[in-house]
Amino acid sequence: MRFDNRVVVLTGVGREGQVGEAVARGFAERGAMVVLVDRQPTEVSQRAAALKAAGFRAWGFTADLTDPQQVEEVARRTAAAHGGQVDYLVNAAGGFAGSGRVAESDIAVFQRQLAVNLTTAYLATRAFLPLVRAAKGAVLYFASEAALPDGRAAGISAYAAAKAGVLALMRAVAQEEREAGVRANALAPGAIRTAANVQGGDAGPFVEREDVVQAVLYLCSPKARAVTGQVLRLEARMDGRSEGRR
Repeated sequence: MRFDNRVVVLTGVGREGQVGEAVARGFAERGAMVVLVDRQPTEVSQRAAALKAAGFRAWGFTADLTDPQQVEEVARRTAAAHGGQVDYLVNAAGGFAGSGRVAESDIAVFQRQLAVNLTTAYLATRAFLPLVRAAKGAVLYFASEAALPDGRAAGISAYAAAKAGVLALMRAVAQEEREAGVRANALAPGAIRTAANVQGGDAGPFVEREDVVQAVLYLCSPKARAVTGQVLRLEARMDGRSEGRR
């Protein structure tokens, strides 16, 4: 799969060893121009600088992805720099927090999980869709197996509800934008082997980062031109390599 001179916007690039870093490099290695957006200026600058040092084309923008004005400003700057088109929008921004039993849960945790997982995806989609439309491109969302009908939601209702909202958002975009030539799909991984999960003591089993990257690349590529409105579940390998939550 090649993405030569295609423009990819990736939200929530995160720290070294996280999913965003791997996805950004996967696109860059295949010829894409990568636009990274994150609320942490140090992280986004370091990830963009690392790609540039390796000879790839990358831009980093700092924005609070729960603030519509900041997200729209990044979209305007991206449009100006790339001819008004974005080929792929990958909504990887998010975060996990346990919320405990619903009856004893903290409303602040619930609201925060909605903000970092669902509001970020909604605002980025809203701001960048005109650019994706211009390219007849694709939008990809990160959900979770917790949002699937057979997923475990006990103790993590806030996270599961937010990711279920992400799936509803994806379906709406897929239906609304089909005639414009825009596709929308979602990944629903289990816990991913990230630096944060490993250092945090998660026991796994883990979905490997390279498997996530391959799924993202496939769903954005022309090979998936007939795929829209779908959820791809990713599970840990059972070959002994995978031993957490995104």
